Amino acid sequence: MLLYILKSATCLAILLAFYKIFLEKENMHTFKRFYLLGSLLAAFAIPFITFVEYVEIPVVTQIIEQSNSNVSVVSSDGPEQYPTDYLPIVLWSIYFIGIVVLGFNFIKNLFQIIQRIQKNPKYKINQITNVLLLDRIIPHTFFNYIFLNKHKFEAKEIPSEVLLHEETHAKQKHSLDVLFIEFLQVLFWFNPLMYFMKKAIKLNHEFLADREVLDHGIKPSLYQNILLEFSSNSLQPQLANSINYSSIKKRFTVMKTKTSKKGILIRSLLLLTLLSTLVYGFSQKKILETYPESPQTIIGKWIDDEKESFELSFFEQDGDLMFVGGNSGPIRVQIINGEYYRFISPKYGLKPSDRRLKLPILFDNEKGTLTYSKRKYIPIEKVIKEKLYCTWENKK
Repeated sequence: MLLYILKSATCLAILLAFYKIFLEKENMHTFKRFYLLGSLLAAFAIPFITFVEYVEIPVVTQIIEQSNSNVSVVSSDGPEQYPTDYLPIVLWSIYFIGIVVLGFNFIKNLFQIIQRIQKNPKYKINQITNVLLLDRIIPHTFFNYIFLNKHKFEAKEIPSEVLLHEETHAKQKHSLDVLFIEFLQVLFWFNPLMYFMKKAIKLNHEFLADREVLDHGIKPSLYQNILLEFSSNSLQPQLANSINYSSIKKRFTVMKTKTSKKGILIRSLLLLTLLSTLVYGFSQKKILETYPESPQTIIGKWIDDEKESFELSFFEQDGDLMFVGGNSGPIRVQIINGEYYRFISPKYGLKPSDRRLKLPILFDNEKGTLTYSKRKYIPIEKVIKEKLYCTWENKK
């Protein structure tokens, strides 16, 4: 578990560093949105990827020589007692306490938003619902609900650019991303990288909303003045998208940036190289040992006298006599007093007279025929009754 956490955290750190260096300031915000969400999934999935390599191990015969030396055996009066390791218990307890605390905070914030929607007047325009609050708040969005100050909205003091900015958050479903990262932060609260990922995701939401406003023909200088006017140091709801969430200076810089097709191609190639390296470096390598099949010495083959589709055979493998009858798998066989038995392991203490282990096989040494379960079988590659029985290489 610890190894998985370390691998996952390292992958996330590398992907986040790549975003900060090569992508954050580029004007390709839709791609960046899916990159950030995909980075979270990739960081958790890559350590689970397993590449299996099969290695054939040669069969080695091991000879154990018995020694005449006396071996002393030390006996104990009871099972050996080991001290209880409390560290895993303490760590898991701390982890679940963190989940409970952050989970409670997550549910509380969600409940507060729902309460605001239910208890305050609403003004619906198309698919967007404006929730009018008496509190002095900055505009923010949660799914299709935009929270605005009631007095400013009724006095029409909120610029249309601000409303368009918030509508973009609602239409592009940015709240889904926020809830997703907030939920992951509850589960992986011990990982500080989750905080930086959440900040990057929310900042990119602002880039997307800014671009939508500018694409409507709004002058960048006018829009930047509006952002400065509405920016404040007040706290915004944790689960909502707020217009002044991120650094204004960085948003102004990104507004002026244009990414060329060549730049997109170069970054795409770098990203593919990075993902290949992460998969190779942080996935699991599993080596499975395979052993070559032991050579089989065929002793004899028989075929049903009436139905040629049923075959029997005896063969020797690793010094054991094996029998295959019909569709059944190989059976290890013992011959005792001319009768055929399944192999009897000495540790079970069974006698050869145990009829439950006897196989229904009768062999006629003179004719070379064999009877199995009251069905007659004749040797393969013999002409009997003007029929030639053999193992065909090509049935045509």
